[in-house]
Amino acid sequence: MYSTTTLIIGAGQCGLAMSFELSKRSIDHLVLDAGRAGESWHSRRWDSLRLLTPNWMNTLAGQTHGPEDPDGFATARRFASEFDNWVTRHAPPLFTNTSVNSLSRLGEGYIAETNRGAIRCRSVVIATGACARAKVPAFASALPHRIEQFSPITYRSPLELRSGSVLVVGASASGLQIAQELAWSGRKVTLAVGSHGRLPRTYRDADILQWMHLARVFDEPFTKVDDLERVRRTPSLPLIGTPERNDLNLDILQARGVELVGRMMDIRDSKAQFSGGLFNSVSSAELKMNRLLDRIDTWISDRGFDDMVAPPQRFAPTIVPADPRLAIDLTEIDTVIWATGFNPDHRFVQIPVFDHKGRIQHQGGIVEHGLYVMGLPFLRTSRSVHIDGATRDAKALARQICIQLNQPLAA
Repeated sequence: MYSTTTLIIGAGQCGLAMSFELSKRSIDHLVLDAGRAGESWHSRRWDSLRLLTPNWMNTLAGQTHGPEDPDGFATARRFASEFDNWVTRHAPPLFTNTSVNSLSRLGEGYIAETNRGAIRCRSVVIATGACARAKVPAFASALPHRIEQFSPITYRSPLELRSGSVLVVGASASGLQIAQELAWSGRKVTLAVGSHGRLPRTYRDADILQWMHLARVFDEPFTKVDDLERVRRTPSLPLIGTPERNDLNLDILQARGVELVGRMMDIRDSKAQFSGGLFNSVSSAELKMNRLLDRIDTWISDRGFDDMVAPPQRFAPTIVPADPRLAIDLTEIDTVIWATGFNPDHRFVQIPVFDHKGRIQHQGGIVEHGLYVMGLPFLRTSRSVHIDGATRDAKALARQICIQLNQPLAA
């Protein structure tokens, strides 16, 4: 049996950030991962994916810059190599290819049963992230067997799909990007649009994320959010990272021949059923975008920067089909890609810390005395799902671990 002070489960950006912070505080720990460090970036991304955040937002713990070119967008493959470099440079106490079968309380601490044997510890940080499993609706099982099904985790490229028409379900960042790639490949694509957003890639001479950073849009703490559960369900930013800094929105997809329908609701009588709320979904996205642009404009004006950047701009409303289809016969569909979001995988946790929906309950990442979680949406701020946000959260939670262990508080 192994023994350590703190066990970190997961070696993505969150797990490595926590290891970095505990090392600075001389706290004995182990990091486990079912694959290698950054495994999801190595093996669970589609081939053409680039990060939608610019490189200056993609620093791992202890780095002072992103992969290359601060304002560029690294490919997922290029970014994955940063994990290998980080492990070589920092030599964390890392066990790769180590899966955790169960985590339970033991006395005043915890015990993890793994494929390497049991590990005892005084505290645990669950850093397996929010995107371990694709969220697929239950009615997906009603699809005919002849229809191939993928998620953003299993999809790789149009070359792997059989010829024919594709239904992409979900219009957040992954759904938009995959729908565009499939349309470029010449396939007939239908996009089912539920909750989504709209943002320009650049605004007033700068990347939209640069303005959001400067205006502190990402910095509101979880303790000051009125409806935290709603905020934690907010779709990912509807952006694409390209060298040309292109926009990606529903109008661009329609111009490439993509058909828009409403949220997919069910499969009945051999037909995919869609809601009639497409117009409302689009209108809500544009309302939120304009509120954000107003906030950015106010920040610029308050600091006297108006004459230094381009003038304010508002964008034409998305063209919504006058009569979007409410049902599609499944004989028209050859492939479905479920871009309907992700769920964490905390099934190994054998401790009663879940709510009625099976989600770990926590306050800013603190589950209970000695048990912590990282990498979930709006864990502490909206930066929690950003790569460089892992370091901020790790600092805060490492401080809590020091308090738990009666260790001196580091800076």
